[in-house]
Amino acid sequence: MADEVLEAAVARGIANFEATTGRVPDAFRLLLQHAPGAFAGYGLLREAAMRAPDQGGALDIKTKELILVLLDVLVGAVDGAKVHAGNALRQGLTLPELAEGLVQCILVGGITTWNRAGRQVMEHAAALAEARHQT
Repeated sequence: MADEVLEAAVARGIANFEATTGRVPDAFRLLLQHAPGAFAGYGLLREAAMRAPDQGGALDIKTKELILVLLDVLVGAVDGAKVHAGNALRQGLTLPELAEGLVQCILVGGITTWNRAGRQVMEHAAALAEARHQT
């Protein structure tokens, strides 16, 4: 029975990543490979946290992705912040909205937050937006 529960939770975690980001990120594939129970637990938590309003969530996905960008910036997780910025842009986030959120990070974490992470995320998002505009 426990194996069936684990397999079902892993499948739900994979499905959630694929639905929200288009794929399971490499870091989480590694977790899945070496610690499937941890991946399963994280996947279930992520599934609950990333519910859209029509699935019972209170916040829309764009807002949730923006929050994840800002939290990642505050802890210096630049790669994660870039991924979430791309997801948020796909959900309709604008560059001015991202910039305003990043300013909030400066208020909490200081200008070093911008220098270490925020600037890179803003540059990445601007490049993504420009590439979308050209296609």
